[in-house]
Amino acid sequence: MQLTAWLPFAIVLLACILFIHWQLIIAEGVYLGPRVVRLLYDRIARRYNDIKCFEDSDESWHLGAPLARALQNVPAPLVLDVACGTGRLPKTLLEQDGFTGKIIGLDASRKMLVEAACALDSHVPLIWQDAERLPFEASTFDAVTCLEALEFMPNTSRALAEIARVLRPGGILLTSNRIGAWAKMMPGHTMNTQTLEQLLESLGFEHIKTLVWQVEYNLVWAVRSGIGSGGGARTLSSIFVCPHCHEHLTRVTNAWQCEACTRIFPVSTDGIIEMLEH
Repeated sequence: MQLTAWLPFAIVLLACILFIHWQLIIAEGVYLGPRVVRLLYDRIARRYNDIKCFEDSDESWHLGAPLARALQNVPAPLVLDVACGTGRLPKTLLEQDGFTGKIIGLDASRKMLVEAACALDSHVPLIWQDAERLPFEASTFDAVTCLEALEFMPNTSRALAEIARVLRPGGILLTSNRIGAWAKMMPGHTMNTQTLEQLLESLGFEHIKTLVWQVEYNLVWAVRSGIGSGGGARTLSSIFVCPHCHEHLTRVTNAWQCEACTRIFPVSTDGIIEMLEH
């Protein structure tokens, strides 16, 4: 009789544990808001590479070498890595003999950027900002990458629209799509292959290819529609704009300042440009 009395409480407790596991482990906080997602990534930033077990050879084979080949005919290509995390994509791309361009990294997790700054040793400008307000002029980058991150953004379609905006005509998109059983447990934040490809087409992408990559992710390659001249040396000051009013930013002492709304975005002692509000 006593066991029967405790059974409802045990069921409720189990349901709560499963709910918390779904929200914090499987969905990584995305249904609880972007601040929770950032907090979770901040907490695991120092252990992230050990958790993921990145292999340099695999990173080069699947990411660095193919992207370098795709950009080989672009003089001094400029690449943006959205949700750069600990710097995996910049690291493997910079190690490719055929890559002669520059990379900018952007992420919403401040502590993940700290790890990226250590790994990349000041070779890549790093910006603390979210993907839905990219602080760059339109048609700027020769390639934009965004790996293992779309499903953790508040609005995937809006983030992809921003990526399309800053990518020049003829520019390359390299992203990933969550697949498998866990993807089905994130409704509203994951898409099947056909749905994602249709979304990319609606945003002006063509030559879309989905390739097998990992157990939980496919790689997706696409080209921004149109023909445009790419490449050429470009400084951050020539493409950097305020994420609030979209006017140009000017470098001042230890910060960037908007010419129009006068907002100031500090450059921290570790070199990271801080644009995201705490």
